[in-house]
Amino acid sequence: MANTQSTDVDPFTAVESLRAALDGAGIVLPSLAVDAATPSLALVDLGRIRADVALRLATALRGAAA
Repeated sequence: MANTQSTDVDPFTAVESLRAALDGAGIVLPSLAVDAATPSLALVDLGRIRADVALRLATALRGAAA
């Protein structure tokens, strides 16, 4: 993936892309959203998740990296 500045990426597009990718791995982050408090920073809030979901996310990321 090419390096891009954080302000070059639409946070709403990033959230939907991440949500779709996580859904494909069977992972739901209920609090996944754009951080409305800092629009100039284009932050994405991943939210709080249960420990079992965190482990599934880690496993999915390791599988993607392999």
